[in-house]
Amino acid sequence: MMGMGVGGNMEEEINLSELFQILRKRLALIIAITFTATAIGAIVSYYYLTPSYQASTTILVNESKNNQNIVSSEATVTNETVMATYYKIIKSEAILSIVNEKLVTPFTTRQLKGMITVGGEDDQVMTLSVEDTDPVRAAKIANMTASVFENEIVKIMNVDNVSILDKAPEKGDFYPVSPKPLLNTAIATVVGLMVAVGLAFLLAYLDNTIDSEQEMEKILNIPVLGVVSAIDEPKQKLFGKVKGESLRV
Repeated sequence: MMGMGVGGNMEEEINLSELFQILRKRLALIIAITFTATAIGAIVSYYYLTPSYQASTTILVNESKNNQNIVSSEATVTNETVMATYYKIIKSEAILSIVNEKLVTPFTTRQLKGMITVGGEDDQVMTLSVEDTDPVRAAKIANMTASVFENEIVKIMNVDNVSILDKAPEKGDFYPVSPKPLLNTAIATVVGLMVAVGLAFLLAYLDNTIDSEQEMEKILNIPVLGVVSAIDEPKQKLFGKVKGESLRV
């Protein structure tokens, strides 16, 4: 049992040694591919991808008068249901068509719907976010959508329990939420390295040449008795000339 364990460890060390030799042999290729992938990722992220900005506004949904006397557990369920309904209404055609008319955006209502996300951390406050390539336009869309929703919910649900807490700032410094050049570059580096290593092993698998006497012994399973070294071309010519002169003699 101990002998088998030692043999297995030796075989594993040999395999690891071979793997490192393959990587070492193709090191220049691995570095070149990884560097190229990193450079492409950085260039595309910094110069070709259009920055996208996000503007957010928060909306408060007050508890309706009908729910004030309900037991707390039932009221929680009711509030969650109301919030889910409001999420759908705020992105509906009825709201976004009015937003489009007032702002005269270059988008269709369907495109606006794709730009808007609605969520909330509790049962009374929801956050409306708009993502756009223009930060000021994103803020205007977010604020107008919240305002239209606040006014139209009275007609749609016959309730007046919505108010705007915070509006999205339409002035100031804006920072893009995407792309993230450093993250994209890191991902490109990892992908490039994986491709390079995979290619190195593929080339080693397809390579049928024998590079050493140890490899010859392993393949043929017989000992190597001697090695004939390579002769340079000048020496070959000199050897042929001497051989020809000796034959003439």
